[in-house]
Amino acid sequence: MMAIKRNALEVLDRQLAFRVKKNQYGIIAVSSAIDPYMRMEETQKMTEGSLRIILKHRFPVMIITKSTGVLRDLSILKEIDQQAMHAPDLRDKLTRGTIISFSISTLDEKIASMLEPGAPGPVQRLETMQRCKEEGFMVGLNCIPVLPFISDSDEDLENMVIQAKKYGADYILIGGLTLFGNQPADSKILYYKFLERNFPHLVPAYKKLYRIFFMPSKEYLNDLDVRASAWCEKHGMKRGIL
Repeated sequence: MMAIKRNALEVLDRQLAFRVKKNQYGIIAVSSAIDPYMRMEETQKMTEGSLRIILKHRFPVMIITKSTGVLRDLSILKEIDQQAMHAPDLRDKLTRGTIISFSISTLDEKIASMLEPGAPGPVQRLETMQRCKEEGFMVGLNCIPVLPFISDSDEDLENMVIQAKKYGADYILIGGLTLFGNQPADSKILYYKFLERNFPHLVPAYKKLYRIFFMPSKEYLNDLDVRASAWCEKHGMKRGIL
């Protein structure tokens, strides 16, 4: 069940005003936990309202989304891009006030539809990223997470880097899958159900890789990092925002 915090915009306005008085600017991630352009945004417009408040107080913003809905707010995001103030430690490193990242865990349309039913497919996300790039934004591909034994092969990683470059990404982020919690709605339980339905043969491999932890083994993450860096270097793709 989704809940809407009716006073969220008022609280955000107060909090940002307080930060401005203290000259405490920083990049606001919209959204690192849940997509800011879910279907209810069409009527509730909480993300649009938040962006207008962020613009009012001149904070920089990073949008993380799977949705084409971001296209609705490009005019606001352009104003933020032009007017945002950065914290002192970023002013010489980052000149853009808006960064738009598109999340992809796999480029396989069939697997993506099983994992994220109802969400735009990978190609549609890439095309939306390209549209944002054409509008002058700094954009990137957020391949966090790639899926162990499903979308983390060398072929998969190289293709992600190639497609990022093809569709105009300024950077690509590649990272491992985290699995939290033991409650029915927690990511670990939901993901293992996804595996049991679609990739039951991989369940033992996942249990060996994760054991009792929320992250895969250190060896796996190190190997993923080395391989991702190699493909980025080969294709001239920046691996990181700064």
